[in-house]
This record gives sequence, C-alpha cells and structure tokens, in this order.
Amino acid sequence: MRMINPLQVITINLNGIRSAERKGFFEWVKKQNADVICMQELRIQENDLQHPSFQLEGYYTYFHCAEKKGYSGVGIYSRHQANRVVTRLGWESADQEGRYVAIQLNNKLWIASLYMPSGTSGEHRQVIKYDFLDKYANYLRGLQVSECNYIICGDWNMAHKNIDLKNWRSNQKNSGFLPEERAWMDRLFNDMDFVDAFREINREPDQYTWWSNRGQAWAKNVGWRIDYQVITAGLKPTVKSAMIYKEQRFSDHAPLIMSYDIIL
Repeated sequence: MRMINPLQVITINLNGIRSAERKGFFEWVKKQNADVICMQELRIQENDLQHPSFQLEGYYTYFHCAEKKGYSGVGIYSRHQANRVVTRLGWESADQEGRYVAIQLNNKLWIASLYMPSGTSGEHRQVIKYDFLDKYANYLRGLQVSECNYIICGDWNMAHKNIDLKNWRSNQKNSGFLPEERAWMDRLFNDMDFVDAFREINREPDQYTWWSNRGQAWAKNVGWRIDYQVITAGLKPTVKSAMIYKEQRFSDHAPLIMSYDIIL
C-alpha cells in the first residue's frame, strides 16, 4: 500500500523576520519539511524579502507587508503553487497594516495567514481591534457560503477560555482576554461553526504559544495560547496531530505545527 503523507502546516508570529532569521528560524524550518508555513509580524518591506536569507528552496512565497516600515506584515511559504492569492480583507486599517494573505491550493482548500490587531498599547488600538472583529466576522460569514474549506493560521491576539492562559483571573480586564473578545470567539466556534483545530487534538492545560518578555514567563511557562489554526467544519475529521514546538526559541511566540489528512 502506498503511504501518503499528511498535509503539514506551521504557523508562527516571528516578531520580526530578521530577528527570527538570526535566531535560527530558517535553519530549523528547512528541516521540518512542512507543506505550508504561515508567518505573522514580519516587520519588513517586500523588496527586502528578496534577500537570500529569507528564501526557502522548493517553496513558493506569498507576502502582504504593511505600508508602515518595520511594522506588522504576513507571509506564506508553500510547496504547492497557489491557484489564487488574496491579500486584502477589504477595509483600510487591515489592508494598510498587512494583516492577511490567503492562498488557494486546489478547488476546495484555502490556507490563510492572519495577524489580528492587538489592543494592548491603548484604548485607541482596542477600538481598532473591535472594528476589525466586527468586519472580520462578516468576512468569515462570506467564506462559509463559498463551498471551500479554510485553514486560517495566525496570531489572533486572544485567548479563548480560562485554560488558554496561565493567569486568567488577573487578565480578565486586559486586552486579549476581555469578555467581549471571548464572546466573539464563542460565536466563531459555536454560532459560525468554525473549529479550533488544536483543541480537537489536545485538551490539556498549560498549552501556550506566547510568553511575555517580562520576568521569567518563558522559564515558568506563564503564557497565553493566542496562535491558532482555525478550520472550517468540513476539515474537522482531517485533523491528525498538533504540537507546540518549544525546544528552540525564535520569537516570543512558539511555532504551532499541525497535520491534516488532506491530499493535494
């Protein structure tokens, strides 16, 4: 019987692609043999991405960089050439900040790299985040009627449930775990029928993807799970494995590695 390898997808917020490269990210990712690598917070302009340091042999590249230098930006490396590419969500604040890129790999499958705004820097940014959530919910409803399946990878900048961050009691008034944000995620996974793919495989506590640089958060595993692979309901039976990679540190986020029984 011929063995067919599952589709392996990695997502990571790099907190600067130059910084991650210096910390060995590209040496590591070359060894993973992933089909698709989704990245967020590149903090680079597209012209600079042509440097050999950021090339992966055997991969097609798709980027959407922010207009502002050194800020935001998303990207995808894919072993499979895209049939279609979408780099815009359709509203100015998201598109100018380079927060989304999606590729269609066959007639039924799209994979996206999403970088949700953070509200931690002040009330103004939280207002922008709420506006993004409202508009993105409408965008997702459009995807539901497209008859395609989606894997939406990225830094969603929100923890969903108490299990998804260490100090949930003291963070209930902080951006990323506000009642309004958690309610939005409830609607995403319940009313809108999207699926938190990681939790299909792993229901354990202390599973985090981001740690503050303050104190000894990394060493003590005082973290948040804010990086997701969110899938449409049709892909739920295909989820095969999930792992948060912590043996090396390329960023304040860890890579989330998942595999799916999907044949391209």
